[in-house]
Amino acid sequence: MSFRDLGLQSSLTAKCESLGFVTPTPIQKQAIPLVLDGKDVIATAETGTGKTAAFLLPILQRLEVSGKKGSTVLVLSPTRELANQTDAACRQFAPKHIRCASIIGGAGYKNQIDAIRRGANIIVATPGRLMDFMEQGMLNLSKIDTLVLDEADRMLDMGFLPAIKRISKAIPANRQTLFFSATLSNDIEKIALSLTADPHYVEVNTRGQAATMVEQAAYPVGHEYKMPLLLELLEKEDFERVLIFTRTKRGADRLAHILAKRDHKSNRIHGDRSQSQREAALRGFKSGKTRVLVATDVAARGIDIDSVSHVINYDVPAVPEDYVHRIGRTGRAGNKGRAITLLTTAEEHSMRAIEKLTGQEVERMVLPGFGGELFRAPAPAARKSTSTRSFRSYGGRRRK
Repeated sequence: MSFRDLGLQSSLTAKCESLGFVTPTPIQKQAIPLVLDGKDVIATAETGTGKTAAFLLPILQRLEVSGKKGSTVLVLSPTRELANQTDAACRQFAPKHIRCASIIGGAGYKNQIDAIRRGANIIVATPGRLMDFMEQGMLNLSKIDTLVLDEADRMLDMGFLPAIKRISKAIPANRQTLFFSATLSNDIEKIALSLTADPHYVEVNTRGQAATMVEQAAYPVGHEYKMPLLLELLEKEDFERVLIFTRTKRGADRLAHILAKRDHKSNRIHGDRSQSQREAALRGFKSGKTRVLVATDVAARGIDIDSVSHVINYDVPAVPEDYVHRIGRTGRAGNKGRAITLLTTAEEHSMRAIEKLTGQEVERMVLPGFGGELFRAPAPAARKSTSTRSFRSYGGRRRK
């Protein structure tokens, strides 16, 4: 099947082919015809499967056909990084006369206001900055006819529900609403249904399922051995580009500092870093200038890099869904990836909650000499057991 078979015009299909996109992904096959037909959609698919193009391509075609002027499409994103990437994709695919504008925090107001006044057709925004514009009377949403909530579950996890409700009320009720997400819990589904009208479901992966192209393993370790174990793995494992997640901003700073002192080319990204610092860190990571990027969950939805070979959970996330988002940063675009979790006894409860959500038992691997031998927690109870390809254990043994 080609993009043309989905109903896209030749100008867009030619653009896709020129950029190397020939065969639609499963999410694109199912969502594009529905969006073209003006249907409301609740779509769930793991990260790296082409969700952005699944809503952006049909939206661009509808704008081309309608010839409407001014801002008629609003895309809400949870993070600045994701908003910037969506804006970049819009500019990449859009004809010259269709304009996009990015409205995000951490950047100057003037350029953003100027972009709106020049007649941006598509506004890509983070909820906080958009609310700021609305409250100051700098943005009128009364002509918006398409609302996209991208990575909607992450926006809700970050506490943006009140802002989303206010933004939704400012947009005409007879709009088209597209709800795209990596996971869809029952609570989030209720919110999605309150924002959409007679929606069509597109569900490519099982709800809460971890990325299928990612090998997963957990290394039981005493808390005081976490850092030595991480350094040992970075020395011995074949890492091409690794994303390390910590729970706190302070932890990310500390970890990045230690890695730099050990001559690992690394940087960090979290909420206290300025926009220019975050963008510089992402550029360095994408270009290969830095091999290791340390991040808090603010980056779990804001990094779109196909060549991340490994994700390491230095800290187990408190929210099980965050684990799915984190490891979804690897194993993208048909590539295999690996996810390693450093697991203390205090974090075992959180790990079992993750296994219950995903329906997968993550294999425990012991690296002798790092405190894992003292780990005696019983095997976790998951909803179903799925085979997990094992890692090299460097002469270690599997937990029995």
